Amino acid sequence: MSHLYQRVAFIGLGLIAGSMALAMRRGDLVAEIVGTARSAETRAIAAEIGLVDRVTDTAADAVKGADLVVLCVPVGAMAAVAQEIAPHLAKGATVTDVGSVKQAVIDAVGPHMPAHVHFIPGHPLAGTEHSGPRSGFAELFDNRWTILTPLDGTDAAATDRLTRLWQGMGAQVDLMDPPHHDLVLAVTSHTPHLIAYTMVGVADDLRRVTDSEVIKYSAAGFRDFTRIAASDPTMWRDVFLSNKEATLEILGRFTEELFALQRAIRRGDGDHLHAYFTRTRAIRRGIIDAGQDTDAPNFGRNKK
Repeated sequence: MSHLYQRVAFIGLGLIAGSMALAMRRGDLVAEIVGTARSAETRAIAAEIGLVDRVTDTAADAVKGADLVVLCVPVGAMAAVAQEIAPHLAKGATVTDVGSVKQAVIDAVGPHMPAHVHFIPGHPLAGTEHSGPRSGFAELFDNRWTILTPLDGTDAAATDRLTRLWQGMGAQVDLMDPPHHDLVLAVTSHTPHLIAYTMVGVADDLRRVTDSEVIKYSAAGFRDFTRIAASDPTMWRDVFLSNKEATLEILGRFTEELFALQRAIRRGDGDHLHAYFTRTRAIRRGIIDAGQDTDAPNFGRNKK
């Protein structure tokens, strides 16, 4: 099998970059993997565990000669990274990213991209609450979706090549308009994370519930809130600041639904509650039927 790309450069070496590197190796999809990170400690760990073939000290050095560059940094850092690498990008190279918002990335990166490269924003809908170069694993993208948001006039062959790379890493791929992507993710990811952060914060504030009780009895829904709320703070700060309009729109809708449920509970309206929970339960079944989660006991978690 011929390689899809000869040299891939990762800017940022956390969970997503690490998992991509391992998945690329699993499928023998690329010839060489180069990486860099802002932190010297992260670079040292990546070199120590052999996460990439070569580690560089700067992003500018990492992208030299690469035919694919993957930006795996927080959205707030995208503009500075794009400006740094722009003069060193090879002719015909593809530049993509893994950010959870797309219009903000396009606005930050697009103006710095030279005409001789293909800029194709992307977002793999996969992750865990863990971060850092040791957190990656090759199976992260298996049967998960990756959304690409190519801009008008983007070379179709470059988009197809990147699509085949993601498919080779195990993902399903869809193309989407950037604003629509941001609205969809506000529903499926951004607002749920905000709610999880809020619920954990509420538990911390309720002094009637002691720390030991929160930990001891977290086998219920609170445990899953804490898993989501353990995600990288810098990344999520940038997500909410970069996708504020869509997130606020969905958060407003959530508030309306919450008020309706409050009213039903206050009035003892069991019929309303039962109908609402029945409808939302069906959505959970749809997620399982689509292969995006499991109905195994304990959500498929291994017993400790």
